[in-house]
Amino acid sequence: MHIDLNSDLGESYGAWKMGNDEQILSIVSSANIACGFHAGDPLNILSTLKQATAQNVSVGAHVSYPDLVGFGRRNMDLSYDELYADVLYQISALQGLAQVVGTKVTYVKPHGALYNTIATNLAQAQAVIDAMQHFDETLVLVALAGSPLIHFAREQGLTVISEAFADRAYHRNGALVSRRLDGAVLHDAEVVAQRVLNMVLKGGIESIEGDFTVIHADTICVHGDTFGAVKMAEKIRQVLLENQVEVRAFHG
Repeated sequence: MHIDLNSDLGESYGAWKMGNDEQILSIVSSANIACGFHAGDPLNILSTLKQATAQNVSVGAHVSYPDLVGFGRRNMDLSYDELYADVLYQISALQGLAQVVGTKVTYVKPHGALYNTIATNLAQAQAVIDAMQHFDETLVLVALAGSPLIHFAREQGLTVISEAFADRAYHRNGALVSRRLDGAVLHDAEVVAQRVLNMVLKGGIESIEGDFTVIHADTICVHGDTFGAVKMAEKIRQVLLENQVEVRAFHG
Protein backbone atom coordinates (compact mmCIF):
# COMPACT_ATOMS: atom_id res chain seq x y z
CA MET A 1 0.00 0.00 0.00
CA HIS A 2 1.20 3.51 -0.72
CA ILE A 3 0.19 7.17 -0.51
CA ASP A 4 1.57 10.46 -1.79
CA LEU A 5 2.37 13.29 0.62
CA ASN A 6 2.42 16.79 -0.87
CA SER A 7 3.21 20.25 0.47
CA ASP A 8 2.91 23.86 -0.75
CA LEU A 9 6.43 25.21 -1.21
CA GLY A 10 8.46 27.94 -2.90
CA GLU A 11 6.35 30.63 -1.22
CA SER A 12 9.12 32.82 0.21
CA TYR A 13 9.20 36.28 -1.33
CA GLY A 14 12.25 38.53 -1.16
CA ALA A 15 13.23 39.02 2.48
CA TRP A 16 9.96 37.39 3.63
CA LYS A 17 10.56 33.77 4.64
CA MET A 18 7.74 31.22 4.35
CA GLY A 19 8.15 27.75 5.84
CA ASN A 20 11.17 25.47 5.64
CA ASP A 21 11.27 23.99 2.16
CA GLU A 22 14.49 22.04 2.65
CA GLN A 23 13.21 20.13 5.68
CA ILE A 24 9.76 19.47 4.22
CA LEU A 25 11.27 18.19 0.97
CA SER A 26 13.02 15.44 2.94
CA ILE A 27 9.59 14.21 4.09
CA VAL A 28 7.12 14.63 1.22
CA SER A 29 7.00 12.96 -2.19
CA SER A 30 5.40 15.82 -4.18
CA ALA A 31 6.05 19.57 -4.07
CA ASN A 32 3.40 22.11 -5.09
CA ILE A 33 5.61 25.03 -6.05
CA ALA A 34 4.33 28.61 -6.13
CA CYS A 35 4.44 30.35 -9.50
CA GLY A 36 4.66 33.98 -8.40
CA PHE A 37 0.98 34.92 -8.45
CA HIS A 38 0.18 34.37 -4.76
CA ALA A 39 3.73 34.01 -3.43
CA GLY A 40 7.25 33.17 -4.48
CA ASP A 41 9.80 35.16 -6.45
CA PRO A 42 12.01 33.77 -9.24
CA LEU A 43 15.05 33.27 -7.02
CA ASN A 44 13.17 31.43 -4.27
CA ILE A 45 11.15 29.37 -6.74
CA LEU A 46 14.33 28.32 -8.55
CA SER A 47 15.97 27.41 -5.23
CA THR A 48 13.03 25.22 -4.25
CA LEU A 49 13.08 23.52 -7.65
CA LYS A 50 16.77 22.72 -7.21
CA GLN A 51 16.11 21.25 -3.77
CA ALA A 52 13.15 19.20 -5.04
CA THR A 53 15.28 17.83 -7.87
CA ALA A 54 18.07 16.89 -5.47
CA GLN A 55 15.57 15.07 -3.23
CA ASN A 56 13.88 13.35 -6.21
CA VAL A 57 10.55 14.93 -5.29
CA SER A 58 7.84 15.27 -7.94
CA VAL A 59 7.07 18.88 -8.98
CA GLY A 60 3.67 20.48 -9.51
CA ALA A 61 2.57 24.01 -10.43
CA HIS A 62 0.73 25.66 -7.53
CA VAL A 63 -1.23 28.11 -9.66
CA SER A 64 -3.28 30.94 -8.20
CA TYR A 65 -5.41 33.97 -8.86
CA PRO A 66 -3.19 37.07 -9.35
CA ASP A 67 -3.32 38.03 -5.66
CA LEU A 68 0.04 38.63 -3.99
CA VAL A 69 -1.44 40.97 -1.39
CA GLY A 70 -4.10 38.47 -0.34
CA PHE A 71 -1.84 35.41 -0.64
CA GLY A 72 -4.25 33.99 -3.20
CA ARG A 73 -7.01 33.56 -0.65
CA ARG A 74 -9.46 36.08 -2.11
CA ASN A 75 -12.06 35.05 -4.67
CA MET A 76 -11.78 36.76 -8.05
CA ASP A 77 -14.45 36.93 -10.72
CA LEU A 78 -12.10 36.61 -13.68
CA SER A 79 -13.24 36.07 -17.24
CA TYR A 80 -12.45 32.77 -18.95
CA ASP A 81 -9.75 34.44 -21.05
CA GLU A 82 -8.09 36.09 -18.04
CA LEU A 83 -7.99 32.93 -15.96
CA TYR A 84 -6.89 30.77 -18.89
CA ALA A 85 -3.98 33.13 -19.61
CA ASP A 86 -3.03 33.41 -15.93
CA VAL A 87 -2.88 29.65 -15.43
CA LEU A 88 -1.07 29.03 -18.72
CA TYR A 89 1.49 31.72 -17.85
CA GLN A 90 2.19 30.22 -14.43
CA ILE A 91 2.63 26.66 -15.67
CA SER A 92 4.89 27.89 -18.47
CA ALA A 93 7.07 29.94 -16.12
CA LEU A 94 7.53 27.10 -13.66
CA GLN A 95 8.24 24.59 -16.42
CA GLY A 96 10.90 26.91 -17.86
CA LEU A 97 12.73 27.06 -14.55
CA ALA A 98 12.21 23.34 -13.91
CA GLN A 99 13.74 22.44 -17.25
CA VAL A 100 16.90 24.38 -16.42
CA VAL A 101 17.47 22.41 -13.20
CA GLY A 102 16.72 19.04 -14.77
CA THR A 103 13.16 18.32 -13.70
CA LYS A 104 9.67 18.96 -15.09
CA VAL A 105 6.19 19.97 -14.01
CA THR A 106 4.06 16.83 -13.90
CA TYR A 107 0.88 18.11 -12.26
CA VAL A 108 -1.12 21.20 -11.32
CA LYS A 109 -2.61 21.95 -7.92
CA PRO A 110 -4.54 25.23 -7.74
CA HIS A 111 -3.97 27.33 -4.63
CA GLY A 112 -6.25 28.86 -2.03
CA ALA A 113 -9.36 30.57 -3.34
CA LEU A 114 -8.86 29.21 -6.86
CA TYR A 115 -8.65 25.65 -5.49
CA ASN A 116 -11.86 26.05 -3.52
CA THR A 117 -13.73 27.92 -6.24
CA ILE A 118 -13.13 25.49 -9.10
CA ALA A 119 -14.09 22.55 -6.89
CA THR A 120 -17.70 23.56 -7.64
CA ASN A 121 -17.53 26.47 -10.14
CA LEU A 122 -17.17 24.55 -13.37
CA ALA A 123 -17.04 27.68 -15.54
CA GLN A 124 -13.76 28.74 -13.91
CA ALA A 125 -12.67 25.10 -13.79
CA GLN A 126 -12.94 24.97 -17.58
CA ALA A 127 -10.33 27.71 -17.96
CA VAL A 128 -7.91 25.79 -15.74
CA ILE A 129 -8.54 22.50 -17.55
CA ASP A 130 -8.06 24.07 -20.98
CA ALA A 131 -4.83 25.79 -19.95
CA MET A 132 -3.46 22.49 -18.67
CA GLN A 133 -4.44 20.50 -21.74
CA HIS A 134 -3.18 23.11 -24.19
CA PHE A 135 0.17 23.22 -22.40
CA ASP A 136 0.63 19.48 -21.87
CA GLU A 137 -2.10 16.83 -22.10
CA THR A 138 -0.22 14.59 -19.67
CA LEU A 139 -0.46 17.06 -16.77
CA VAL A 140 -2.34 15.68 -13.75
CA LEU A 141 -4.86 17.79 -11.81
CA VAL A 142 -4.96 17.64 -8.00
CA ALA A 143 -8.48 18.35 -6.75
CA LEU A 144 -10.45 18.31 -3.50
CA ALA A 145 -11.62 14.78 -2.69
CA GLY A 146 -15.33 14.32 -3.35
CA SER A 147 -15.73 17.56 -5.34
CA PRO A 148 -17.73 17.84 -8.60
CA LEU A 149 -14.52 18.98 -10.32
CA ILE A 150 -13.10 15.46 -10.25
CA HIS A 151 -15.78 13.93 -12.51
CA PHE A 152 -15.97 17.08 -14.67
CA ALA A 153 -12.23 17.07 -15.41
CA ARG A 154 -12.05 13.32 -15.97
CA GLU A 155 -14.87 13.55 -18.52
CA GLN A 156 -12.59 15.84 -20.53
CA GLY A 157 -9.68 13.43 -20.47
CA LEU A 158 -7.62 14.77 -17.57
CA THR A 159 -6.07 12.44 -15.05
CA VAL A 160 -7.29 13.68 -11.66
CA ILE A 161 -5.86 12.92 -8.23
CA SER A 162 -8.09 13.29 -5.14
CA GLU A 163 -6.59 15.22 -2.26
CA ALA A 164 -7.26 15.28 1.47
CA PHE A 165 -5.73 17.50 4.15
CA ALA A 166 -3.85 16.04 7.08
CA ASP A 167 -4.50 18.80 9.61
CA ARG A 168 -8.04 19.85 8.68
CA ALA A 169 -11.35 18.79 10.20
CA TYR A 170 -14.14 17.52 7.94
CA HIS A 171 -17.92 17.62 8.13
CA ARG A 172 -19.93 14.41 7.81
CA ASN A 173 -20.67 15.29 4.15
CA GLY A 174 -16.94 15.35 3.34
CA ALA A 175 -16.65 19.16 3.22
CA LEU A 176 -13.79 20.91 4.98
CA VAL A 177 -14.71 22.74 8.18
CA SER A 178 -14.29 26.49 7.70
CA ARG A 179 -11.11 27.91 9.22
CA ARG A 180 -13.34 30.47 10.96
CA LEU A 181 -14.74 27.72 13.22
CA ASP A 182 -13.14 26.24 16.32
CA GLY A 183 -11.55 22.87 15.68
CA ALA A 184 -11.11 23.44 11.96
CA VAL A 185 -7.33 23.07 12.12
CA LEU A 186 -5.73 20.28 14.14
CA HIS A 187 -2.41 20.80 15.91
CA ASP A 188 -1.68 17.52 17.75
CA ALA A 189 0.86 15.59 15.65
CA GLU A 190 -0.14 12.21 17.12
CA VAL A 191 -3.82 12.79 16.39
CA VAL A 192 -3.16 14.05 12.87
CA ALA A 193 -0.87 11.13 12.04
CA GLN A 194 -3.50 8.62 13.18
CA ARG A 195 -6.17 10.37 11.11
CA VAL A 196 -3.96 10.17 8.03
CA LEU A 197 -3.39 6.47 8.68
CA ASN A 198 -7.17 5.97 8.96
CA MET A 199 -7.68 7.74 5.64
CA VAL A 200 -5.25 5.35 4.00
CA LEU A 201 -6.21 2.08 5.70
CA LYS A 202 -9.92 2.63 6.43
CA GLY A 203 -10.86 5.08 3.68
CA GLY A 204 -12.12 7.78 6.00
CA ILE A 205 -11.93 9.63 9.31
CA GLU A 206 -14.13 10.85 12.14
CA SER A 207 -15.99 14.03 11.19
CA ILE A 208 -16.33 17.04 13.47
CA GLU A 209 -19.88 15.83 14.14
CA GLY A 210 -18.53 12.48 15.35
CA ASP A 211 -19.53 10.29 12.38
CA PHE A 212 -17.24 8.18 10.21
CA THR A 213 -16.78 10.11 6.97
CA VAL A 214 -15.54 8.47 3.78
CA ILE A 215 -12.55 10.29 2.27
CA HIS A 216 -11.01 8.76 -0.84
CA ALA A 217 -7.57 10.34 -1.20
CA ASP A 218 -4.66 9.60 -3.53
CA THR A 219 -2.53 12.36 -2.02
CA ILE A 220 -2.51 14.07 1.35
CA CYS A 221 -1.41 17.65 1.91
CA VAL A 222 0.89 18.34 4.84
CA HIS A 223 1.44 22.01 5.53
CA GLY A 224 4.98 23.28 5.95
CA ASP A 225 4.34 26.89 6.91
CA THR A 226 2.74 26.65 10.36
CA PHE A 227 4.19 26.27 13.86
CA GLY A 228 5.30 22.67 14.41
CA ALA A 229 4.65 21.78 10.77
CA VAL A 230 7.90 19.91 10.20
CA LYS A 231 7.46 17.86 13.37
CA MET A 232 3.90 16.99 12.32
CA ALA A 233 4.96 16.00 8.81
CA GLU A 234 7.74 13.82 10.22
CA LYS A 235 5.26 12.09 12.54
CA ILE A 236 2.83 11.43 9.69
CA ARG A 237 5.55 9.83 7.59
CA GLN A 238 6.82 7.80 10.56
CA VAL A 239 3.38 6.38 11.39
CA LEU A 240 2.71 5.51 7.75
CA LEU A 241 6.01 3.67 7.38
CA GLU A 242 5.52 1.84 10.68
CA ASN A 243 2.24 0.52 9.28
CA GLN A 244 3.77 -0.64 5.99
CA VAL A 245 2.40 2.29 3.97
CA GLU A 246 4.96 3.47 1.42
CA VAL A 247 5.26 7.21 0.81
CA ARG A 248 5.75 7.79 -2.90
CA ALA A 249 4.78 10.27 -5.58
CA PHE A 250 1.62 9.61 -7.58
CA HIS A 251 3.39 10.88 -10.70
CA GLY A 252 6.80 11.73 -12.03
